[in-house]
Amino acid sequence: MRRSTVMGRLIKDKWLYLLLAPGLLYFIIFKYVPMWGVLLAFKNYQPFIGFWKSDWVGLEHFRVFFTNPEFFMLLRNTLLLSLYNLLFFFPAPIVLALLLNEVRLAIFKRTVQTLIYVPHFISLVIVASLTYVFLTTQGGIVNEMLQEHTGAKIDFLASPQWFRPMIIIQTIWKECGFGTIIFLAALAGVDVEQYEAAVMDGANRFRQMWHITLPSIRSTIVILLILRMGQVMDNGFEQIFLMLNPLNRETAEVFDTYVYMMGITQGAFSYSTAVGLFKAIVGVILVLGTNWLAKRFGQPGIY
Repeated sequence: MRRSTVMGRLIKDKWLYLLLAPGLLYFIIFKYVPMWGVLLAFKNYQPFIGFWKSDWVGLEHFRVFFTNPEFFMLLRNTLLLSLYNLLFFFPAPIVLALLLNEVRLAIFKRTVQTLIYVPHFISLVIVASLTYVFLTTQGGIVNEMLQEHTGAKIDFLASPQWFRPMIIIQTIWKECGFGTIIFLAALAGVDVEQYEAAVMDGANRFRQMWHITLPSIRSTIVILLILRMGQVMDNGFEQIFLMLNPLNRETAEVFDTYVYMMGITQGAFSYSTAVGLFKAIVGVILVLGTNWLAKRFGQPGIY
């Protein structure tokens, strides 16, 4: 009886399931099937003898990785960059969405939204090139202005202490506007009658935002924060790689660039797979832990 009910639902909603099929196939083919590749982390993979004939070494690559003198440098750089992203980038789209929500002139609001969405579609290669043009000591606009006013130049591109601020500023400029889409959609669902009641009670615009707007999008913020925690160990390869150089490596080298260096340039496929698996496990733990904490504080989680 149960089987016939399930088949009946499938037949009844067959077109909806047909629409679901491409997305489902995408995840199966490109996400789940390649997961067998994590076995490389436990083998001494040799391309010439193949995957199955390569020796099984167990946790040897993990032992080498955790005892590597560079491990703590990579961990520090990755976590600090993720922390700065959480502190400065994550709240930025929320603040910008709240500001746009207060704009009453529709044409001005749409114009601003269009302008702040544009950087999202610019390639990171272009962003890195623009950064170089602005900050280079060889005729860069910023350094020319600094020299004119202070008589000195700052080598931003090669200075380790300026690397993280550069990355955060790039990220905010490129992604902040596009990140407002979700929050503006959440704000569109706020009941207008609550604002009318607050005005009658004498609440000003700031009070309305603090007591009505923010609580209304709290669940959206929490869910995005939970998902963001899964990317703590993933700072994005392309952006870091484009800004990395031998002079700022002590600050700039993160797990993503390290995996590329070891796996692609040095051919240590099994070792780099072990590093990637370590990142993935930490990300899963952080997502599950943050989701548990959110539920403990009475907020909806992702499941």
